[in-house]
Amino acid sequence: MQRRSILKAAVIGTIALGTGISVPAVAQDKKFTIALIPGLTTDAFYITMHKGAQAAADALGVELMFQGAPEFNPTLQVPVLDAVIARNPDAILIAPTDTNQLIEPLRKAHDAGIPIITVDTFIGNGQYQTGGGEADFPLAYIASDNILGGRMAARALGEAIGGEGKVYVSNVKPGISTTDQREEGFKLEMKEKYPNIEVLETQFNQNDANNAASQLQAMFARNSDLKGVFGANLFSALGAANGVQQAGQSGNIKVVAFDAPKSIVDNINSGLVDVAIAQHPAEIGYFGVVSAFAHLTGQSIPTLIGTGFTVIDKSNVSDPEIAKYVYSD
Repeated sequence: MQRRSILKAAVIGTIALGTGISVPAVAQDKKFTIALIPGLTTDAFYITMHKGAQAAADALGVELMFQGAPEFNPTLQVPVLDAVIARNPDAILIAPTDTNQLIEPLRKAHDAGIPIITVDTFIGNGQYQTGGGEADFPLAYIASDNILGGRMAARALGEAIGGEGKVYVSNVKPGISTTDQREEGFKLEMKEKYPNIEVLETQFNQNDANNAASQLQAMFARNSDLKGVFGANLFSALGAANGVQQAGQSGNIKVVAFDAPKSIVDNINSGLVDVAIAQHPAEIGYFGVVSAFAHLTGQSIPTLIGTGFTVIDKSNVSDPEIAKYVYSD
């Protein structure tokens, strides 16, 4: 599927790359400061998101503040959020690390008059500006359609194993909006389209690749006919892939990974990973800044903006048109 490149042009005069948001060609007299708080600072996904956000900030004459924690953990993210609120930016873009634990900390920003847009992940159920619910106060949610991403992973794995056998989801932990939805989409697609595939109990690894590897080996020990695993995030996928290798089942147990840092190219070429579902994090960051700027300049913005996916496997991993969706590091 062809996807638009979000770095083709600066925002000039009209709409921002299909979002329906009209932005002025020239920044206003006031120089806005927009803060981007990622899920963590060291992950290639959020590094790429930062680059997309910076591209939009440069085009619009906005100052971009990037501040986050080194781990995807609400206990670490909340102090970062508090510090950002204290600096009183004009708007906050944030990837909340928990659907519930970030509601009240973000309400502090809202009560202080700082507009909030969530990127990649959401609070509550992700449905904002509805007039109901304790977590509907953010202006917008900008992200991949993670249920669709999970469905795409199911299709890729279903085809890779010939439409029959046992598979499972290697996931992080309950309560993370993105990975919860990927698992949901995966299971829905399997149930609807692959009646001869049995989806075993999800294994939660607490974002620890070593745990994911051990869980794969334990699942294989209990199910000698295991045919595949879907890693709902990169650590889950690579951990499970290492478990496949350690069990001597490379090629027999297929691995579908969510996300695509540079290392995924070698992993696909070596056969460690069979398929990767790449998100477009630069688009998320870009649209986040554009949306915040549009709101700050008096325009309405959509409450939900979705971005695309690219499926990468050995057949296309060397294609330059595909390679551009591999994340930066």
